[in-house]
Amino acid sequence: MNTVQTKVLEAEEGAAGDCYHCGLPVPSASDHYVTIDGTRRRMCCIGCEAVAHAIVDNGLAQYYRRRDAMPEAQKEALPAELQELGLFDHPDFQRSFVQPVGEHEREAALILEGITCAACVWLNEQHVARQPGVSSIEVNYATRRARVRWDERVTKLSEILTAIQAIGYRAYPFDAERSEQIAQRERRSMLWRLFVAGFGMMQVMMYAYPAYIAAEGDLTADADRLMRWASLVLTLPVVFYSAAPFFRRAVRDLRLRSLGMDVPVALGVGSAFAASVWATLTEGPEVYFDSVTMFVFLLLCGRYLEMLARQKAVRGVEDLGKVLPAFAERIDALTGEASRVPVSRLEPGDQVRVRPGEVIPVDGRVVEGESTANESLLTGESRPVSKRPGAEVTGGSLNIGSPLLITVSHVGDETRLAAIRRLMERAANYRPAIATQSDRVARVFIAALLVLATLTYVIWHFVDPGRALWVFVSVLVVACPCALSLATPTALTVATDVLSRFGVLITRGHAIETLACANRYVFDKTGTLTYGDMRLDSVRLLDPALDECRAKRLAAALEQASEHAVAAAIRLAVEGADLPRVEAVVSVTGQGVEGVVDGQRMRVGRPEFVAELVGSAPPQALTELDRSGGTIVAIGREGHWGALFELADVMRADAPVLVGRLAQESVPVAIISGDAAGAVTALARHLGVAEAHGGMTPQDKQAWVERMQKETGAVVAMIGDGVNDAPVLAQAQVSVAMGGGTDLARNQADIVLLSERLSDLADAIGLCRRTLRIIRQNLWWSFAYNFTSVPLAMLGLITPWMAGLGMAGSSLLVVLNALRLQGARSSRRG
Repeated sequence: MNTVQTKVLEAEEGAAGDCYHCGLPVPSASDHYVTIDGTRRRMCCIGCEAVAHAIVDNGLAQYYRRRDAMPEAQKEALPAELQELGLFDHPDFQRSFVQPVGEHEREAALILEGITCAACVWLNEQHVARQPGVSSIEVNYATRRARVRWDERVTKLSEILTAIQAIGYRAYPFDAERSEQIAQRERRSMLWRLFVAGFGMMQVMMYAYPAYIAAEGDLTADADRLMRWASLVLTLPVVFYSAAPFFRRAVRDLRLRSLGMDVPVALGVGSAFAASVWATLTEGPEVYFDSVTMFVFLLLCGRYLEMLARQKAVRGVEDLGKVLPAFAERIDALTGEASRVPVSRLEPGDQVRVRPGEVIPVDGRVVEGESTANESLLTGESRPVSKRPGAEVTGGSLNIGSPLLITVSHVGDETRLAAIRRLMERAANYRPAIATQSDRVARVFIAALLVLATLTYVIWHFVDPGRALWVFVSVLVVACPCALSLATPTALTVATDVLSRFGVLITRGHAIETLACANRYVFDKTGTLTYGDMRLDSVRLLDPALDECRAKRLAAALEQASEHAVAAAIRLAVEGADLPRVEAVVSVTGQGVEGVVDGQRMRVGRPEFVAELVGSAPPQALTELDRSGGTIVAIGREGHWGALFELADVMRADAPVLVGRLAQESVPVAIISGDAAGAVTALARHLGVAEAHGGMTPQDKQAWVERMQKETGAVVAMIGDGVNDAPVLAQAQVSVAMGGGTDLARNQADIVLLSERLSDLADAIGLCRRTLRIIRQNLWWSFAYNFTSVPLAMLGLITPWMAGLGMAGSSLLVVLNALRLQGARSSRRG
């Protein structure tokens, strides 16, 4: 019995640690099982689980009884019959990576294998976008992630994946385990190619060395011939194995009428190798085997180091997908018995116990126990946060002190961690303008490079035919614009990862560039410059028929469904009291709420909003309260003012840090708010902000920002509420939302401040500016290198091996320059 058959037999018998479907080792955290022929079998990943389910559901379970070999490592383990069924179109399989975005439109998160340069990204986007039914596709070069949207009435996901495979790439449903497997396979393959190229280079250089040092006549013709044939034999595996990916991708690009980075590389290596083979066969004057092997080795060294840097840069994002545990300890509410169940089986309302040192698996609320939690992965806050009964906990945070009993509120894709991952994926799949321009320039540069190299060869053929070929190769190789394509995406990926450690979540790719260029900052007040944790300070009664308790209960009843901090403060003032029934509730964004109570139409909100229903101007008491600097809320009914509520808020302790830093840099700052003008002015005076406007509706805020953009040409950064301030956030060139209490799934901001620390935003502004400087440094270096090296190569001053070293070195330099951003530290950490 051979090894493969033994592996199959072990899988059939349920060998511990092996996937029953594919035979690969099962990760310890895996909770994927499928019942086959009455026996519960363990699977290594969701892909194998879905395939096995489909096999069994379609009556093909005999596949497992009849197989005598495990599936190939790089292919899905599918019997031929099942391939025709379109597994990737199965709803159960799509559940983990496909989301509906409309009635018939679907969006899938994929990972692409085979992406090596910006031209590969362009090729995939152009090819897939032309497929019927595909509405959009975005591929991120740094992460190899793709997001595809299609109309399921016109095409299927399997057809899109087939179209990708037809041009030489492989697409997989994205999950963190699959991503890491592909990264490991990529590293292993590159190391083997690098080893073969390095070994071949050393041996070929050993055979070439005597020809370099020998005086004329010292090396016999037979010895020279032997050295050449030995060099040829040793160069063969370097060219046909180590350099094979360059040739495959170059042929694919040419077949699809596209010019990628591998076209000049393959042309240079191929022409030098072919000329050397011909010189060996015909005993010509020159061979270039040493230059060919050295060039391939140096180029692979640069690509390998670049790959390691890229994988390190994106690992922070991928770690979010691995932080949640696979199992949880569920407590039966009736019997109190504990059972260990997969997290995927938990439902809202269940109770789970989390022991010290364990990761909290769900979003929920503490019902028993006191402890602390480390939420640094989610908010960037390294200090433990106290958790007591009634406190909310977030999935992905680490329980430190004591056991906690938690009631589940959200699981799976509904958790805050899942929302953060979706926002990060949205940012990763967005290509900013600066990156698009770099890619466009790189494609044009490749075409110009081929023309220049050809002209150089023709000219040198007449000047010095013996040097024409290696000058041609040097021009092709030295100026390949890999560094130009790496300059922007690498820096943006590293910066996004570092900002996430600061508690600053980038949700759109243009945000880093735009925040770095912003020259006017506009702040909302409540929940942004203040904590938004309002409290009811006083009540001024205006209707003799009301007492204070009745007025507060009426206001709380009308505000029951509102998310605003003002509404929460009013509800808190009557917590536990019975509230009257409200009908026909209508909420007007930025104004207040209207409803019918006991047959009377009432309003609560801004005094101007209530005055429209009352039919008379606001009372004199409003002017007196307005001078105090608090937030004033009114309640009234048709023909009668009811009461005025004065609410107070507390300014964030680090608000002066951010405003002061912007003032030092002479960046204009303004405050625009829906709160009373007196409250806004008082806060502005305390912060030293000269321009402040209160009593503004969301539409007023949008119009103010739009006017500022048109009149001054300002690049506006708006910091506010990610939900209620949607119009003004959309109007600003870059928007920032406080993310602590915001529903992230509805957040429309470009940046979310998860830590809710304005000092972290100050650090983020500095890092974004540094990132833009590094991108510009990389671009200037790339242009300077290419425009300097090409003329030198055309003049014959650069040999092929020097060209290979220069190309690999330039690519590595821009990657290492971008990695300098990883050393950035938050000011609150020192």
